[in-house]
Amino acid sequence: MAEQGTTPGGKRGYAGTWPPRAAVPAGGYLPVSASSWRPFVETLRQWARAETGAGRLLPWVPVAFGTGIAFYFAAEHEPVLSVSVIVAIALCLVAVLLRRHRIFPAIVMLAAVAAGFATATWKTARIAHGVLARPMFSVALTGFVETRDIREKTDRFVLRVVSMESPRDNTKLERVRLSVKKGTAPEVGSFVELKARLMPPLGPQRPGSYDFGRDLYFQGIGASGFVMGAIKTSEPPAAGGFALRYAAIMQGLRDAIDARIRTTLDGDQRAIATALLTGRRDAITTPVNDAMFISGLGHVLSISGYHMAVVAGVVFFTIRALLALFPALTAGHPIKKWAAAAALVAAAFYLLLSGAEVATQRSFFMTAVVLIAVIVDRRAITFRTLAVAALIVLAIAPEALVHPSFQMSFAATLGLVALVQIGLPNLLASPDHSVTARLALWGGRELMVLTLASLVAGLATTPYAAFHFHRVTPYGLLANLAAMPVVSAVVMPAGLLGLLAMPFGFDGVFWAIMGFGIDWMILVTQWVAALPGAVGRMAAFGVGPMIAASAGLILLGLLRTPLRWSGAVLLVVASVWAVRVPQPDVLVSADGRNVAVRGGDGRLHLMHSAKDAFLVKEWLAADADARAATDPSLGEGVSCDPSGCVTQGTGGAFVALATRPEALADDCERAALIVATRPAPRDCSASVIDTERLRRHGALMLRRIRDGYAIEAVRPGGIDRPWSPAVPGDGESEPILRVPAAAPRPAVDATPSEVDVQGED
Repeated sequence: MAEQGTTPGGKRGYAGTWPPRAAVPAGGYLPVSASSWRPFVETLRQWARAETGAGRLLPWVPVAFGTGIAFYFAAEHEPVLSVSVIVAIALCLVAVLLRRHRIFPAIVMLAAVAAGFATATWKTARIAHGVLARPMFSVALTGFVETRDIREKTDRFVLRVVSMESPRDNTKLERVRLSVKKGTAPEVGSFVELKARLMPPLGPQRPGSYDFGRDLYFQGIGASGFVMGAIKTSEPPAAGGFALRYAAIMQGLRDAIDARIRTTLDGDQRAIATALLTGRRDAITTPVNDAMFISGLGHVLSISGYHMAVVAGVVFFTIRALLALFPALTAGHPIKKWAAAAALVAAAFYLLLSGAEVATQRSFFMTAVVLIAVIVDRRAITFRTLAVAALIVLAIAPEALVHPSFQMSFAATLGLVALVQIGLPNLLASPDHSVTARLALWGGRELMVLTLASLVAGLATTPYAAFHFHRVTPYGLLANLAAMPVVSAVVMPAGLLGLLAMPFGFDGVFWAIMGFGIDWMILVTQWVAALPGAVGRMAAFGVGPMIAASAGLILLGLLRTPLRWSGAVLLVVASVWAVRVPQPDVLVSADGRNVAVRGGDGRLHLMHSAKDAFLVKEWLAADADARAATDPSLGEGVSCDPSGCVTQGTGGAFVALATRPEALADDCERAALIVATRPAPRDCSASVIDTERLRRHGALMLRRIRDGYAIEAVRPGGIDRPWSPAVPGDGESEPILRVPAAAPRPAVDATPSEVDVQGED
């Protein structure tokens, strides 16, 4: 029985006991019978009924829809589209028929899972295209330039292929991505002829890492490479279509904006200003880019929900303020809805200007749902709004689910919506004479809200930053508090005003103001990045802990009853799980030319016959190793000659990289594991990884066990997906690579010579 009382601070409240007195056994708080748990079980039932009440179902629908998409990407081979669609439609019909039944919520969840699975299957079937299986060294290509990226060292463009000729291969591709010398990329919309070297899309650099090939597949790109020789522009045999003309117009507009910014700003100022307005962020220098991500401000460089919110917010409040100057309009017309409509148009233009990438589309849909809610007199920031936006994004681009930008953006948004809907009302609901109210007069409430928003968004995105980038930002809150007010109040508004003033020739002053704000942002990032312990590294921990962390965030954000704290328990479990995942003892690249072995010092040591800086960088990042790819310590303990390399791994076992057949005989005698380009002798006493295994299964990750090595492959046996086709002859592979028993050696005569015996006597 709860009793009303007065706290020491003078506030009235209720004090009670837990468990209820009726549930406390006579002998103490330890239960002595099953009946002691009845009040607790009944409380859980009440909480569960509250969570399944009216209006609580919609926020869980996109969760179930995304679960279905996750099941699709986890499939071993491509599902049958017709079966997937029929099952999804059938479950939706069952849900409609049972809408008044008690099991309706469960049926809706199952239908949403099936719908997500079918949507992903349909999307893949709709965009199906060829993927290059092996390198092509001299390919004659003609086609239209669809996009162009200006980068720090090289430029890059996407070519829509019209014709493709190779002397040794009849492969046909629809789109390829090519790198060229800086300043030589052709104009968007032009028709070009060139020769190129093409490579298959880059796969995961180690099992569990990001699949670049899958990303390119959903962009319609079947190969990547670089141009060989000059690029010839010619007349196209046919028109490129409306989409290409639109791309050329928007690219011309981006180039014009960049040219105008260049007249006032240069260096990283210009690069960041261009990135914020047009989405072209590849020209930012490496030191500044690294400092941005180390400090936790890297999200500023990628057009996301924040940028859309700022653009829409500035236009909304500006238009509303201008219309409010006219009393007649204020009294007789819905100026708030007019301002929301203008903000929606501005957000749509910003979407087109920035290139309409998937991440930007997601941000626009979220912003559009909020603005439409204002137009139709609905609450703008709610879990329902977030749910509708998530469903729209996943229905249009189901592949976004496995992309870090989607995961981090919606995790941050979920945390912020929960803060607005639950946290702030509880924190700020206090009497007028409270300390909170007095602080509000001095701006303390706004500072608290900003601090909490930055803290919640940072914590919500931490699991995904650790999983994808193997990095956490200990000082992210400090950097965001110092820089984001300037970005929101100075940089972005000045950029928007510069765009509006550019047709009239008065944009220079706004670019200068934008540059001052960017200078402050760069100063903050460099200061924070230089602080002790600013670089928080996290070793790769696999998909399991990330799924557990995602479930914890969802439960913590969507549940309303004390059941939400089960999400906090899951987050703790995920954290402990992540730090306890064992790291591999050996890493082998897909081509077998790079092998990393964990030595007795606990660090990776590299054996290689061909340098691959990007690969080594990825390996070191996944191992939470701060060394650069060129660090001399990577070669410590490694002995190499023209025939190969050898080094000592954990437990004293030797690992060898054999590049010539003559090295195999000696390696079979000494090494426990050999990575070889040629088949090993049958009587080899070492475990052997040859090029055939690598060709079928891609990069490998090995952990030492008692009688050999446990293997984890990028492409396990039986996996066949459109972006990673199975190699002919591929089958199930053994997950354990056992060390073969050494072949018995022939008996040797042990009788010493008479001379030797006499000498010893």
